[in-house]
Amino acid sequence: MEAVTLACGLTKSVQRKLLENETQSKTDNSPVTIADYGSQAVVSWALERQLPAGTFSMIAEEDSEDLRKEDGKAMLQRITELVNSIPSKDALLSSEDVLCAIDRGKAEGGAQGRHWVLDPIDGTKGFLRGEQYAIALALLDQGSVVLGVLGCPNLPLSGLSDDGSSPVGCLFTAVRGAGTTLHPIDGSLQPRKVRVSDLSDPALAAFCESYESAHSKHDLTSGIAKMLGVTASPIRMDSQAKYGAMARGDAAIYLRFPHKGYREKIWDHAAGSIVVEEAGGVVVDAAGRALDFSKGRYLDLDTGIIATNPSLLTAVLTAVETCVGSKSFL
Repeated sequence: MEAVTLACGLTKSVQRKLLENETQSKTDNSPVTIADYGSQAVVSWALERQLPAGTFSMIAEEDSEDLRKEDGKAMLQRITELVNSIPSKDALLSSEDVLCAIDRGKAEGGAQGRHWVLDPIDGTKGFLRGEQYAIALALLDQGSVVLGVLGCPNLPLSGLSDDGSSPVGCLFTAVRGAGTTLHPIDGSLQPRKVRVSDLSDPALAAFCESYESAHSKHDLTSGIAKMLGVTASPIRMDSQAKYGAMARGDAAIYLRFPHKGYREKIWDHAAGSIVVEEAGGVVVDAAGRALDFSKGRYLDLDTGIIATNPSLLTAVLTAVETCVGSKSFL
């Protein structure tokens, strides 16, 4: 919780004053900012200093390759200054310390041992728009997710229907077998246990999906919703903030169907999945199988990901099977 809270503060400060020269493109052309690198460095540093020497293993999205190049030195300096500006951090880090902290995320994971799984900013495009994003941290033990912390700095505490008058900033925590708790990031309210929606009629369900059509097939999810009788417009937002919203009942169905050839990364779903599951929900692939986080940095999936409650699962799986099998959605 401390590590993710520190990262939430860092990313919020960058989002408020994001400058054009603080954004670059990775080799896959997705945007990355100083906040992605800074968040990963802070979480890595905060975890490693609290764990027994030699036990820290992390699987994370970013690496320092571009920052070690000549044209990355200016950005590295900005990241180092950003990391050292965190008020509650009690030690100054050098640029080399920051690079090493970022590169602790190179573990491959797998079915053996314990590995932390981090997405330092999930939903970078939402972050750049000033909208929803998440810092997503999970712990794998022998290939199974046993803990998740999901920081959503821009998510309203009172729910997605909020009119803008309530505080924002949600921190969801889940421990296997112990439920899911919602904490205000700023500590302004008492933590509370949350539960998924108990709706059993799919026609009454709100469903959420990725904001970007490039991340999920909107035409397919629209067809599934129509088959289920859903009349409400989809809730579209970036990042694993969707899992947090699901966990407290803001939506009853989450559908994600990436385009052909895309491989899901474990850091995009590890924290969010346990947050939903411990709130009483289910997270499965399109064939109804539990997600398998034991095979390294990627998930091997059947078509897509579904999150819902147990009462709706059969109806959703039936609609998914019918629509995925339709040539009109291929």
